[in-house]
Amino acid sequence: MKSSLFYKITAVVLVLFAAGHTFGFRQTDPSWRVDSLVASMKAIHFNVQGFNRTYWDFFLAFGLFVTVFLLFSVVLSWQLGSMKPDFLSQIPIIRWSFALSYVAIAVLSWSYVFVIPGVMATLVAVCLLVAAWLPARPTGGS
Repeated sequence: MKSSLFYKITAVVLVLFAAGHTFGFRQTDPSWRVDSLVASMKAIHFNVQGFNRTYWDFFLAFGLFVTVFLLFSVVLSWQLGSMKPDFLSQIPIIRWSFALSYVAIAVLSWSYVFVIPGVMATLVAVCLLVAAWLPARPTGGS
């Protein structure tokens, strides 16, 4: 198996993860009974460093920051999947830090979010760990 396959699979999973996150993070279920909380987050304005903001503005911004990070991860994963194994073996810090960041995201997702982000982050982490490990393996032959 080649690391390029795992990086490309990761990119596809990350596109799905980004889409799900982007369209889902602002949704609430009536059974959660958080409508008044969300309304309060949207209604109460305050000034921060000369800007009129709500807590909902911060919530949206940080949610969209996650989307941007996920989309950057798609591009990075696809690019890594397009590189030759010889080059990949020369950038272990990038390979392993990318993989380990998603291990941390998976742990955080399972600890503080719910099943779907946990599964998605775990799939990404596993693919990235395998992809990071593969270029370091001897290929055999001369």
